[in-house]
Formats: sequence, structure tokens, C-alpha cells
Amino acid sequence: MDRIIFCDFDGTITVEETFVAILKKFSPKVSGELIPQMYARKLTLREGVRQILESIPSSCYAEILDFSRNQKIRPGFEAFLDFLEAESVPLVVVSGGIQGMVETVMGELVNRVQGIHAIDVNTTSEYLQVFSEFEGGTELVAKVQVMDRYPCDEKIAIGDSLTDLNMALQTPMVFARDRLATYLDEQEKSYIPWNDFFEIRDYLKKLWN
Repeated sequence: MDRIIFCDFDGTITVEETFVAILKKFSPKVSGELIPQMYARKLTLREGVRQILESIPSSCYAEILDFSRNQKIRPGFEAFLDFLEAESVPLVVVSGGIQGMVETVMGELVNRVQGIHAIDVNTTSEYLQVFSEFEGGTELVAKVQVMDRYPCDEKIAIGDSLTDLNMALQTPMVFARDRLATYLDEQEKSYIPWNDFFEIRDYLKKLWN
């Protein structure tokens, strides 16, 4: 069977919510106003994230990447990639965060995934300018649009928060934790709870074999 796994990055591949931490650190006032509204779903991610990012001076971008370097990857991720490679199942990273941040944290692991889709930023103006190939609806990175780029027989989603909700609602099998699990409970959408990638690997190994 032709399968692809679509995995969130921030708070999923990383232990901590790296992107949210960046927004709070580099635009504390605007983040303090808008992030609670986004979590409460009173403001769309598309509107809120754009406003926060575009309030950050472009001169801060190098510091943002330096801040990202210290972020830890969740236990079991490399073992999970080993398992997927043995099964010939590609993994696509779909992030509501910044592309440079994702690539900085992942380092050489970038070469082991099928693709990375995230927000691009332009640093040529005084403040960051946001660009996303997949902007649409309520999202700067519409993850369902990304999934549509990868036709296959079976799609599996892994996530942890609001940016993963639309993707999760459109995917038959979802591994959910933290805020995403709460949102899916509200939507009465079934999911598989998880804490680390060893658990996901073991679940899929048993299911596929």
C-alpha cells in the first residue's frame, strides 16, 4: 500500500513549542494580545501569525535562527525515521512555523524527510514579510493543501496543536497530543494519543506487520 505520513514540527518533532516561543520572545506585546485569541479560535492563524511575524524587525532574523538551534527533538524521532525508511514510507514535515527555523533545528535530518513545507519570510524590508505557497482559509500554511500535493492510498497525520486541526479532521488516522487532542475531542474525531515517537513507531509496526 502507498502510504505517506504528514508530521507537524513545532511541539511535535520538537519537545517545546519553538515557534510560539520565538513569537513571544521577539514580539512579546503583539504575541500577548493575539496568541490567546488564536488558541480560543477568535482570530485565525492566518491573521494572527502574520501580524506577529510582520511586527518583528528583519534585523532579528539571525537571532531567531540562533534561538532555534537550542531546541530539542522529541525522543524516538530518529528511530521513527529508521522504521519508516525500512518500510519505504516517506515522511513530510508540515509546519505552521518558519522554514529557516525548521531546517535549523532538524540539521542533517532534513535529508531524511520527503519534504518540508512552512512559512517563508523576506528580510529585505525593515520588518519581516511573510510568504506562504499554501496560504488559504484560516491558515498561513494550509496543511490540507500540502497533503493534496502528495496523492497516495493512505495518509497519516501527527500533530499537537491548533495548526494541525484541519489536517487532522481530513485524515483517517491521526496521532494527537496536547491541544490537538482537546480540539479533536470537541469535534468528536477519533485519534491515537501519543507522547514520543517510539510509541508511534511501535503502534504502526504492530499495525502494518
